[in-house]
Amino acid sequence: MLDYNPLDCMPSSEELPDSDETPVDNELQDLIPGLLKAILAMAWADRMDWFFGVDMGVYYDPYQPAIVPDGFLSLGVERFYDENLRPSYAIWEEEKVPILVLEVVSQTYRGEYSTKKDDYANLGVLYYVIYNPTRRRKPRLEVHKLINGVYQLQDGNPVWLPEVGLGIGIERGTYQGITREWMYWYNQQGKRFFTPEERAQILAERLRALGVDPDSVV
Repeated sequence: MLDYNPLDCMPSSEELPDSDETPVDNELQDLIPGLLKAILAMAWADRMDWFFGVDMGVYYDPYQPAIVPDGFLSLGVERFYDENLRPSYAIWEEEKVPILVLEVVSQTYRGEYSTKKDDYANLGVLYYVIYNPTRRRKPRLEVHKLINGVYQLQDGNPVWLPEVGLGIGIERGTYQGITREWMYWYNQQGKRFFTPEERAQILAERLRALGVDPDSVV
């Protein structure tokens, strides 16, 4: 008797489009998730059981278009397969739904507070994070947790995510020479993790204190 695996009939991630080909209309949609990914790469440098995607197609059904969040985090998956990396994220291959999804609201709403919220809830995404930099009277950062199939808004800034082992929040800082409000990861004590630029600056200052020229260190 032949063994039959229904997954053999499913398209692989390499055969699926890697995004919806819709250009971002706000540079923050690229910079904010990119910063979160860069911080994770240093904070979790020794871990290989996580993946953070930026503007990547998440496929839940081979016959439906991908969902393309600005950023998403999955735990319990391989960080990378080979040097070609992931072209897309197919849930039937990964066997893990993203634990966190991030949407950065652009100048034109794209359903972040309505249809996308429903989509992520139906998919079973535990944390849905929305950042709207133009808000004035309502919170710019919203962290929703899926409880009994319904998203519930979490209080605080940063918000601790016990299932992730990190907090997420916003504060003013400088990234790529741009001083504004950025999104960061935090430890359980509420202290944020340094950016790669900040780590490099701290190292340079320590070397100078020792009388070593940072530019001479290879």
